[in-house]
Amino acid sequence: MNAPAPSTRVMVVDDHPMWRDAVARDLEAAGFAVVATAGDGPQAVRRASAALPDVLVLDLNLPGLPGVEVCKRLVRERSGPHVLVLSASGEHQDVLEAVKSGATGYLLKSASTEELIDAVRRTALGEAVFTPGLAGLVLGEYRRLAAESAPKAAGARPGTPRLTDRETEVLRLVAKGLSYKQIAERLVISHRTVQNHVQNTLGKLQLHNRVELVRYAIEQGLDDPR
Repeated sequence: MNAPAPSTRVMVVDDHPMWRDAVARDLEAAGFAVVATAGDGPQAVRRASAALPDVLVLDLNLPGLPGVEVCKRLVRERSGPHVLVLSASGEHQDVLEAVKSGATGYLLKSASTEELIDAVRRTALGEAVFTPGLAGLVLGEYRRLAAESAPKAAGARPGTPRLTDRETEVLRLVAKGLSYKQIAERLVISHRTVQNHVQNTLGKLQLHNRVELVRYAIEQGLDDPR
């Protein structure tokens, strides 16, 4: 497992002090800079806006303001963080609401410390990270939404910048749910090159994260088998 960049700033939000402190300690021990913690929704919004974390590890069940609202408010800010939901709930509705609110990934609290550390590291890189089984749920929901809006989504959006052949190839694999590592292996390029292609594509399409990118790709039919 690659170590996190020393500059990776993380904030942990959970209303259970012992759990929150334990997660913060584990992440600090793994090399992340835990710049803030919070125990309720309003506090999370205030502290995140001040601390500017790269990754927000967020519980959904928060007093004062639900986690999905916290996510919506912070993600839409220009310097908003990538959000990794860490929840005890694996209910499909909770997962979909979190993703729709802008969360990059969703991990169950039953995950091991190693899985959490890897998820935070990958979230910091902009990857969509989900507990096994949940990624398929999210992709399935995006396909359903894309099918409902098919007449509107036909063809490229007006004024959409043209992607290179390689960017389109990477986007197609992202839409199929492959991780950056799997894409790199498939195309025989480096993990960093995959990341650069994804970041360039996000910039061209004026999207904010990989979740939005997956939805765009599915709307364009790029997840069709080839």
